[in-house]
Amino acid sequence: MRRTKEESEETKNTILNTSIKLFSQKGYSRTTLCEIAKESHVTRGAIYWHFKNKLEIFDALYERLHRPFVQMILEDISKDHPEPLIQLQDICIQLFLDLEKDSHKRQAISLFLIKCDYTGELKAYRRKHNERKTQSMNLFILYFKKAQEKNKISKEENPYLMALSINCYMKGILIEYLSSPESLIAQKDIPKLIKLFFRGIKG
Repeated sequence: MRRTKEESEETKNTILNTSIKLFSQKGYSRTTLCEIAKESHVTRGAIYWHFKNKLEIFDALYERLHRPFVQMILEDISKDHPEPLIQLQDICIQLFLDLEKDSHKRQAISLFLIKCDYTGELKAYRRKHNERKTQSMNLFILYFKKAQEKNKISKEENPYLMALSINCYMKGILIEYLSSPESLIAQKDIPKLIKLFFRGIKG
């Protein structure tokens, strides 16, 4: 039974990985379930065992990307770090370094950040995915609130605006990194860019 469960999960991940590849290459609307099945070396029935339709695959890709990120932040923010800004700086760097190691994650982020316009039937998922982004933003806010509690930044600063600023900054780096990978060396350049941002906050 355990082996069957493991094989089922492996099939599901194969379908998701293939879907990322095809959605990125052809676009969501031009990719069919038949193509996903053929590229995954599974039957249409195997796809329907895990997903009701292509929309559910799309949403599962977003959840697979978002859920580990939230869990990572929740585990990190629960630690009583003496320097919350350095704590946030380090996890921002780690997020990029993890991205460098995972091609499926890079494809997924590129799909949702750059290539997906949420038109047509995907329009229904815009609000849901925006709510997930808001959840991530709220987690970043907690770091700045902790920094205020430890008197590392002024109580007059707005934690929401500070979280929004790092979100926009990282999004800009992400777009540059994904669109023109030759322009940034993840191991070398990105940590320097992140540290530059936090130096500006700390003055």
